[in-house]
Amino acid sequence: MRNCILSIFLMTSFLGIAQLELTGTVTDSSNPVAFANVFLTNQDGQIVTNSGGITDENGFFSIKTEKGTYKITVSFIGFKDWEKELLIENNYDLGNIILEEDTENLEEVVITSQKKLIEQKTDRLVFNVENSIAAIGGNAADALRVAPGIRIQNNNISMIGGESSRIMIDGRLLELTGEDLINFLNSIASDDIKKIEIITNPPAKYEIVGNGGIINVIYKKGRRNSWKNTSGITYNQNTYNFTTLRNSFFYNKSKIRLALSVNGSKGNIRNQEGSTIFFPNSTWNVDTESKDEKDNYSGRFSLEYDISENIKIGGQYYGTYNRPDSKGNGITNFINNQGTLDSLLINDNNRSDRIDSHVLNAHVITQLDTIGRKISVDFDYFRYNNSLENDYIVNTFSSENEFLGINQAAQNFSNQNIKNYSVKVDMEHPLSFVNLSYGGKLSFITTLNDLQNFNTITGSPVFDTNLSNQFEYKENVQALYINGAKKIQNNWNLQAGLRLENTETRGYSATLNQRNKNDYLKIFPTLYVSYQRNDAHNFSFNYGKGINRPSFRDLNPFRSFINSNAYSEGNPFIQPSFTDRFTLSHNYKGKLITNLYYARTKDGFGTLFSADAENEIQTIIRRNYYSSSFFRISETYTFDSFSWWKSQNYFSFSLQNTRLDDDLNSSPQNGNQFYFSTNNTFVLGKTTKLQADFWYASKNKALLYDVDKMYNFTIGLKQSFLDNTLQASLVFNDIFDTASLRNLSSEINGVETIYGQNYSSRNVRFSLTYSFGNKKVNIKNRGFGSKDEQNRAN
Repeated sequence: MRNCILSIFLMTSFLGIAQLELTGTVTDSSNPVAFANVFLTNQDGQIVTNSGGITDENGFFSIKTEKGTYKITVSFIGFKDWEKELLIENNYDLGNIILEEDTENLEEVVITSQKKLIEQKTDRLVFNVENSIAAIGGNAADALRVAPGIRIQNNNISMIGGESSRIMIDGRLLELTGEDLINFLNSIASDDIKKIEIITNPPAKYEIVGNGGIINVIYKKGRRNSWKNTSGITYNQNTYNFTTLRNSFFYNKSKIRLALSVNGSKGNIRNQEGSTIFFPNSTWNVDTESKDEKDNYSGRFSLEYDISENIKIGGQYYGTYNRPDSKGNGITNFINNQGTLDSLLINDNNRSDRIDSHVLNAHVITQLDTIGRKISVDFDYFRYNNSLENDYIVNTFSSENEFLGINQAAQNFSNQNIKNYSVKVDMEHPLSFVNLSYGGKLSFITTLNDLQNFNTITGSPVFDTNLSNQFEYKENVQALYINGAKKIQNNWNLQAGLRLENTETRGYSATLNQRNKNDYLKIFPTLYVSYQRNDAHNFSFNYGKGINRPSFRDLNPFRSFINSNAYSEGNPFIQPSFTDRFTLSHNYKGKLITNLYYARTKDGFGTLFSADAENEIQTIIRRNYYSSSFFRISETYTFDSFSWWKSQNYFSFSLQNTRLDDDLNSSPQNGNQFYFSTNNTFVLGKTTKLQADFWYASKNKALLYDVDKMYNFTIGLKQSFLDNTLQASLVFNDIFDTASLRNLSSEINGVETIYGQNYSSRNVRFSLTYSFGNKKVNIKNRGFGSKDEQNRAN
């Protein structure tokens, strides 16, 4: 680790060519001020040619000049000009420049510019949710569904062509996956979201992830010295319906910043799944449908206080209370080789689910000096509990619908409890030759899984020791990182980082009396290089190495039965997979963005539909089984030549090549996929806008699977009233009901399985939102440090 850190310093030192440079960071006392004007004037009051610039998104600026005496001026709309006399003889760092709000002229300023719906940054694609009509009135999961290149299928969130993506909220990772993650995102109102960052190659500061990348959901931030309240109601109609009420309150005055939000939903949604399994001597057709309750409630409270100009303390709490109870039925038809029905199974299922999560954060931020050195410390606690009671009976009938007997009947009581404690320290340390940042994190996770199964075929519950299980899993991670950024001359930017992670895992199955442990120490480098040739052309390259860890459920070795001939089991011997990622980009005037992306994954793991052809038993297993290479070329094009029509378009072409382990009796599905999306906003009047969105994903072959094509057409209408304080929206999602997973097929051990699902993607959503206050809200939301430990819970 010491040698790697030394290499970073030597590299940045070598590249830091000695030049006369004036640098600084502009803030408004709490937030960076982007796009502020910075320029020098000489002793005659004349602006010095080629010595001006603007601040970047972090408020940082760098301008070149010669030795001499100057006056520097920093200006931005709504703030008083900041001026200072300077004698420049060497490189000069002004540190943190704080602009003072111009209260006399602020009310006269009206800013009408609006960010694009999609923006391409050096290391991420940004989807500005607040500008998307299709996301109004929904939740975070709805916003992700309309984000470019993001797919939500079968409770899995991923980038096109990638593995499962990790989700962050305000820069902090969630330790939830699958259905639990979707339930959590359903509790966040999309109207509270400012933007979604799609990061294929995260910098060293972030926790390391694999080929799925990171999706960062960022809350809205407003203006200082103000308060604002927003209330809303949303009605969603699919086969069933549900209603959501929400309220958000923000207060930012003097030294206090307060945010409070509550959300609640009640109603139902329909879920459908189906599969066909082709055994040598028979075919199974399985169809299930359930009516799931959308009863969830959540609340978020945050408070931050400025002890002094340099020290801020704060804390926050986020809690969710979900009751996604479900009633469902399923039919399995057994078809013989002659194509006639032999028998069938009918499954009646009642599920009662209680899911609660609690996230606590406390933090301290200290500005150490005026040159930009800053340290922040986060203490986090995360607790998640999922208590499930499942009561089901599977009856067997003949082809003439004659009752033959009970195939299976049981009551399952399962409880999953996850606890996480973590502490994280981040240091920003600008030097004369490089902007340095470094830090570390300690994380301690414990998850307990308790499954009790009772056989109820006789009518009286009998405890079944063979189908009951207790499993405990512990994971401790210690991480250190260092990152250096350097601007060379006016057109080159370099950023390099290293992250060192030491992971210790322990798994124990009390039922099987089995212990498993795994310890590994890994280094993960990142590199970003960008070159601004001129105002029209920008080129960039980045590289990163990532890790993908299995979820807690994947590691549980116990076997749970769906019926007497079908079961699912985890695997405590799954090893993490590792991915190398490369991206080359070209940006032409911000309107045409070209990306070349390549990823190479080793020891890949996943879920397999395996089968015992001789005994006709269907199994769902998890294991490491492949290595793969993935290539994608993509284009993002923005059309805004007309004031009444803005169109942002994205398309990609990808190739995947997979090599399977020798002991897996299957063939890899290597192929290509074409993906296209277009987002169009039409201004129909001063207060009326129409949005039409469409995406299409062609048939795709990847890993073991062959997936059918999918597409989505969505239309949304927004109408504003009362000087934009009242907004109404009507959205028709997936009008043709074609956005759900269909015909996902795989073949293992000579048995082909075809799977599909529909989670009511076609629906109509109507919402009303009313806001009042002084319209100058500026609440800075801080993420939870334990969200690194919330993404793999199930």
